[in-house]
Amino acid sequence: MTAPSTALHATAPVTDAEQIVAEAQDLVVSLSRNGRRFDVLRGVDLQVRKGEVLGLVGESGSGKSVLSLAMLGLLPRGSEPRTSGRLEVAGTDMLASSGETRRITRREHMGAVFQDPMTSLNPTMRVGQQVREAAGSPEEALRLLDLVGIPDAKRRMSSFPHELSGGLRQRVMIAMAVAGNPALVIADEPTTALDVTVQAQVLGLLRTLCDELGCSVLMITHDLGVAAHVADRVAVMYAGRLAEIGSTQTVLSESAHPYTVGLMRSRLSLTTDRTRAITTVAGNAPDPAAMPAGCAYALRCAMATDTCRDELPELQQVGPAAGHLRACFASWPDVRGFAAATEASPIPATPPASADGAAPPASDGQPHAVSTRRVEKVFRVKTGRGFGGRGRLAALRSVSLDIAEGESVALVGESGSGKSTFLRIIAGLEHAEEGDVSLGPGARPQMVFQDAGASLTPWLSVGSLIGERLRHEKLTRRQRRERVFAALAKVGLPEAIADARAAELSGGQRQRVALARATVVPPEVLLCDEPTSALDVSLAASVLNLIRDLRGELGMAVLFVTHDLSVARIVADRIAVMYLGKIVEVGDAEQLIRSPQHPYTQALISAVPGFGVELPALAGEPASPLAPPSGCEFHPRCPKAIDTCASPDLRVPLEGVQRAERAGVDRAHRVACIRVGKAS
Repeated sequence: MTAPSTALHATAPVTDAEQIVAEAQDLVVSLSRNGRRFDVLRGVDLQVRKGEVLGLVGESGSGKSVLSLAMLGLLPRGSEPRTSGRLEVAGTDMLASSGETRRITRREHMGAVFQDPMTSLNPTMRVGQQVREAAGSPEEALRLLDLVGIPDAKRRMSSFPHELSGGLRQRVMIAMAVAGNPALVIADEPTTALDVTVQAQVLGLLRTLCDELGCSVLMITHDLGVAAHVADRVAVMYAGRLAEIGSTQTVLSESAHPYTVGLMRSRLSLTTDRTRAITTVAGNAPDPAAMPAGCAYALRCAMATDTCRDELPELQQVGPAAGHLRACFASWPDVRGFAAATEASPIPATPPASADGAAPPASDGQPHAVSTRRVEKVFRVKTGRGFGGRGRLAALRSVSLDIAEGESVALVGESGSGKSTFLRIIAGLEHAEEGDVSLGPGARPQMVFQDAGASLTPWLSVGSLIGERLRHEKLTRRQRRERVFAALAKVGLPEAIADARAAELSGGQRQRVALARATVVPPEVLLCDEPTSALDVSLAASVLNLIRDLRGELGMAVLFVTHDLSVARIVADRIAVMYLGKIVEVGDAEQLIRSPQHPYTQALISAVPGFGVELPALAGEPASPLAPPSGCEFHPRCPKAIDTCASPDLRVPLEGVQRAERAGVDRAHRVACIRVGKAS
């Protein structure tokens, strides 16, 4: 199965009603929570056409997932949903029809792929049984698993979900979603939790299945790069309404709504200016229970006028492209001029450690904040039948890395490469079997986790959570309160937040509270484990700006774990690339992005979503750390591998790339590959 040949797809106008698979007209959905009722969808007009992929983008809380649940007829009963308007899918009224009719429509005409397949797959049933329920027979289940590209599908039929990688689990969900050739597949953030290489595979698969099976896909995502690679059209939602809709190329290259412009400017790429702050969408979305009378975006829009604040704009044709609609009172030339102005004047940020954006390598005699030597970590785990019941999982294998005082290093790689384990060992949450980990004199590491909500005690107020870190200091109650307020101000939060609990905050606010807690007593080392991967593009940009500002203000070293090379390049002086428990390449961030030496690094960079380029898929999945390949661990997936790469006697040290006579490459740039500098 091959990926689509183009990244931005053209789309033809609708000619008749038979080309419409799903349609919403003036759709209103209100929900009740904690005794408050509010409109989540406020008059949505939307069509999904036969055989197209429609990308639905917007920040969290914009109503994207509620729209998909309404289409599936699965609005949460506990929220006492009330609806008005019209919503039809495959000829069925999903608002007024009986529960049995909606179930038949879901079963015969719809499929769904959700963000976390582990919450959708039954952990007690084998994969084959679950796919067979949707497919109708074992033979059809096997055909579907082959169709979605699961290797050795017959053997995987007998696996349980936890025995599969995240990418394979998502492929199983896609196989179940396309069983019976549905008219519409709803994919709600299906790649958010996936590595960039697996994301490329899943996006290519969805696009190809859409083309081959003729089904339509509603792709919900907050990543415009994902939408660019898979969608024919893009609809941008804000505060329960459509802000803009049109062909993918038109919306992304000729954005006509200030909100779309803001999302585009907030998105990182491999060419984003590292010496300046990332542009963000200012402010926050309005409270759904207290929507303004006019345009909901007027509260955040630099172009807003009194008309915007008093009147509600409707979707209208804009520009010469057919089907390009937006809900905005500003003239299109003014919006385009606004986009050009924001492009030209980003906000200056704390400069990098040197004029060229790179900190000197930690090996040049500078004091170390963190120094690790040949760290190894093995977990004793229960294994599947193929590994004999019990095994040794080598999570880290001879990892050495130094971080200078004040330096920022990003650790990148696919899931299972050992990034988070390495971070936890430095934090003292895990112990290494072999090797040495040392911190600078008096260094106190602090950790910020991916899910800030899970790391914040739910029954404590924000003030109590932050104040816990000050309990060893002899402070009066008033002094402690003032320190808490100062810590909140440093991360851009008001004093009133101190009395709130984590559940009352947005995702971005929770992550800022986690940073305030980690820095109220300034640490020498800040350890960040994917702190922005689950955030919307603008929230992620604001958190990254905050981490860079705090680093400059407090002079702390940062070790930042991420699978996003665009994020790594922005936040770090150096990047270390991990694969199957080893560092395979390390060097200056800008240099490593411009001139990656290891084939694995090259594959990671090639898979970063960008506008106007294809998404090449890295073949295969990482080998199991229970049974790593001999020789170079990457050789089974490497396009440059030769017989020597698989030799059991091969040892591939991390060496300076100048040994391969790469002129102009810094000595601090090291790579573990015997093919560096040789012809492909």
